[in-house]
Amino acid sequence: FSFSWQTTFQDGGEEVEDGAVYNVTLKKVQIQQAANKGARWLGGEGDQLPPEHTVRQYETSKIRAIKAGTLEKLVENLLTAFGDADFSYISIFLATYRAFASPRAVLELLLDRFGNLETSSQGEVANLNSLESEMVLRAEIASVLRAWLDQCSEDFREPPDYMCLLKLLDYLKNNMPNSDMESRVQNLLKQFQNQEVEAVDGFCSTSSSDLVDGEELEISSPEEFSSFQDHVVAEQLTYMDVMLFRRVVPYHCLGSIWSQRDKKENKNLAPTVRATITQFNAVTKCVISTILGTRELKIQQRAKIIEKWIHIAHECRILKNFSSLRAIISALQSNSIYRLKTTWMCVSKDILLMYEELSEIFSDHDNYLTSRELLMKEATSKFANLDSSEKENQKKSQKRLQLQKNKGVMQGTVPYLGTFLTDLIMLDTALQDYVEGGLINFEKRRREFEVIAQIKLLQSSCNSYCLIPDQKFIQWFRRQRHLTEEESYKLSREAEAAADTNILSPKSQKSMVKRISTLFLGTDVFTPPKEQPLKSSPAGGSSGESTDSASVSSCEFNHSETEDVCVTPVSSPEDPLKKSSVGSDKGYDSDKGSISSDKGSGCSKGSVCDAGSGLDSGSVPCRDSGSVLGSAPRALPVYNRQSEGSCIIRVSMDGLQDSIYKSILITNQDRIPDVTQRALLKHNLEPDAVEDYELVQVISEDKELVFPRDANVFYGMNSHVNFDFILRKRA
Repeated sequence: FSFSWQTTFQDGGEEVEDGAVYNVTLKKVQIQQAANKGARWLGGEGDQLPPEHTVRQYETSKIRAIKAGTLEKLVENLLTAFGDADFSYISIFLATYRAFASPRAVLELLLDRFGNLETSSQGEVANLNSLESEMVLRAEIASVLRAWLDQCSEDFREPPDYMCLLKLLDYLKNNMPNSDMESRVQNLLKQFQNQEVEAVDGFCSTSSSDLVDGEELEISSPEEFSSFQDHVVAEQLTYMDVMLFRRVVPYHCLGSIWSQRDKKENKNLAPTVRATITQFNAVTKCVISTILGTRELKIQQRAKIIEKWIHIAHECRILKNFSSLRAIISALQSNSIYRLKTTWMCVSKDILLMYEELSEIFSDHDNYLTSRELLMKEATSKFANLDSSEKENQKKSQKRLQLQKNKGVMQGTVPYLGTFLTDLIMLDTALQDYVEGGLINFEKRRREFEVIAQIKLLQSSCNSYCLIPDQKFIQWFRRQRHLTEEESYKLSREAEAAADTNILSPKSQKSMVKRISTLFLGTDVFTPPKEQPLKSSPAGGSSGESTDSASVSSCEFNHSETEDVCVTPVSSPEDPLKKSSVGSDKGYDSDKGSISSDKGSGCSKGSVCDAGSGLDSGSVPCRDSGSVLGSAPRALPVYNRQSEGSCIIRVSMDGLQDSIYKSILITNQDRIPDVTQRALLKHNLEPDAVEDYELVQVISEDKELVFPRDANVFYGMNSHVNFDFILRKRA
């Protein structure tokens, strides 16, 4: 006999139990069966028979996926998910439960409530009286614990008492004595106890987080920097990025966790993410310091350093290191480097074209679609896929790539973490934590796991790297003294003033200006920066970045509607509200976890992670989450667009920097008191003081829309301008 299968899914609606709601999907499998012998005589090809000579059988099975539930039900579902054919549930729960519960609460429920049959007094578990059922239950608990230790062992790092590990060890000694898992837990406990425990940012010890400490910090000479080969610099930056990215604890990236980082009591929150931010900022500041740090450099020498960094960025692209690649590009697009018009004129045409192609990777068009697609395309590929529109660059790229292939070692992929942080912030803002009846919204966690799974996949790919640390370069990198914004801007003005001579003819200068404008703005119009001191310019809002979002610093390129010092991209006629272009990158603020911009010009503490790309550009990319629900997820609310009775607005506090704002979801039912209360909560202020504040929408630099006390915000707001609001104390 021969068989063929055809599977279809049908929505089976919802099932409601006490404390839980399930999505039900009916899986219908059609099995087509036919006799091999004589098939050809009946007109079939090979083993296939015509439809009238086949036997069809159907099997229907029910798949239950928990949609919402109490914590107790969610933990119980860990033991029953396999039976309900919800095979990804355990991984999703373990990756996201920190958003609504602590490890101790989950462990106590798992071991005390469900792991101890004698004390169980109700529910399905209480009725398991047979020895066989007891063995099955313990096997299920063992499976969950094994997955927990495999996927999230850091959850048990609780110095100095390690209460959860000790509780788990006690359970295993009583219920699974001398088992492999007992030995494993004992070894993990010893490992944690033997490791040096740091109270603050314990994961930053191998990063460049201490770059500003010590007396040996210095601005290196151009000769010392030039002594490092381009590929060596790229490899060492990749080595440092890989070490930090592999240590990122995925739940640290969750929007509900990361968005709380600016509270005073959370200064040590998400240390693994902060470590990557610190490294990103160190790279951007290193680029600016090497270009501007030496006053005596001639124009051509400074241009050569810019060319060297572009070559290093290209080597990072070959290594699939999108983190340092973006850090370098962002630094070159920062205000103090961007404004060096005369220096840029001395950069060769081929290298400028290479720079343009690298910059296009991070174009903000269609919610950074290019970088997203490229990242997913190369996430698990052995080597980079290099395409260049310029023949000479294409030859160089292929030659370097071939050298990498000849080494016979596959490359991993280091992503730009800010993209994922932004997506998770968007999900956290758009989806509710709890649904009707106070049940935990687990559908939200399934959506978050889509992003977490991508991070884990890329972390796994990083195991393919085979890089050896070069202590000479690492020491050089760590002892660099970083310029402040004021210093870098001052040095930039001095360098440009010294270069402001008639060494270039008007014709060549005009040609170069056109080339630079095309490079940065994608248009033949060049808008030169106003030469006002940065200290007098207001700190403006970033293009879509929010304090809630990721941030990763791109040294002072501050894109703001009111920022006078930046070269602001020209908006297209079709989209007059679009503010950002290739150069609209921000950077991580590793200290404050927010997008800030120290008034001045040099390296900003702004943000360069896709920190709000998702907020301005549309919705978070949504797939079907691999779920078996059979229906596409509802479109998420987005910033700057009213959709299906909801949208996301950005609210800043009057008197603070405009760039420090919070993303808030509103619906067509929300009135001023509701929105004001949520805004105060997000800004860590007393929510009871609603009557003391008024909500204002910013229409333009000189126009505001003030809402009455009980107005409907959704219908009252101006939907034709940015959804930017200010919360101001009433006079």
